[in-house]
Amino acid sequence: MKLAIIVPVSPFEDPKVVEKSIIHVKNLGADKVIYVIDKNKEVDERVEIAKKEGIEVIERSGRRGKRAGAINDAVQALSDLKPDFVLIMDVDTRIDKNTILNCLSALLKDPKAYIASSRRYIYNATNLVSETIEAEYRLINFLLSKSAFKQFNGMIGILRYDLLHEGLNETAIAEDADFATRMHAKGLRALLVEGEILEQAPMSWKDLYSQRKRWYFGGLQLWKYRKEMRKAERKVRISWLTALTITYIPIFLLPLLPLSIPLILAYYRKLAKIKVFIGLIIYTFVLQISAFSALLDYICKREVEWNAIKRT
Repeated sequence: MKLAIIVPVSPFEDPKVVEKSIIHVKNLGADKVIYVIDKNKEVDERVEIAKKEGIEVIERSGRRGKRAGAINDAVQALSDLKPDFVLIMDVDTRIDKNTILNCLSALLKDPKAYIASSRRYIYNATNLVSETIEAEYRLINFLLSKSAFKQFNGMIGILRYDLLHEGLNETAIAEDADFATRMHAKGLRALLVEGEILEQAPMSWKDLYSQRKRWYFGGLQLWKYRKEMRKAERKVRISWLTALTITYIPIFLLPLLPLSIPLILAYYRKLAKIKVFIGLIIYTFVLQISAFSALLDYICKREVEWNAIKRT
């Protein structure tokens, strides 16, 4: 059984962030690791760092297909190895070996599963924005455990190579949601296993707005699969439709937010964390504006920008 790791790197990522990512990934024991770096200049320091660490690098001067294109290029580069499974990570992703083993074990037991991943947690919760998103992830983890249509952001997790080899849609704004929809339409499923995956949250409301607008726009593109999704199980169709409708009107949940106060206090056990409640109010409005802006751009057939998100 062979495992490969793919890490796409956008032009915006800081060299120090990439270096720390490489240190982490090298300790995971994969058969092959590929960093796909979209260069931001002719001589990119990040490429030199990766090569110095003995990492295989695919250098891209353009951003064809953005993240989807980067992953597709890496998958093609794995044709000689033909791994059984591929772990996709971002430069801010942190995963432990036990979680990897749990994902592999689950995939080996279930031939109808195309991906296995685990719950996500934030490790840079240092201000109101990131602390609010940390609270949001608690809800997302719960919903993932209940939903029949599971979509892991960024496809961060372990996938079957043969299915990934079919290619990601390079015209999709949210290539992860696009791939998840196509796989579920085929009758395949995503598995949530025990473990944890750590990642960074946006540190400003502006970055959150930009990120979620892109996600909302990508969700609107998924409606083209409505005919294909009719073949999916009923519970999967319902979960998919719910994700593409209710999430676009988060403002309706505003009256329910006071219910989060006892949950916040029970989880953090710190009175100072009550500020997260204020963060959730701001967060709800940011999401609603993001959804409306994405819908407007979609109707007007305007492209959505893929902006940099500050790392810590």
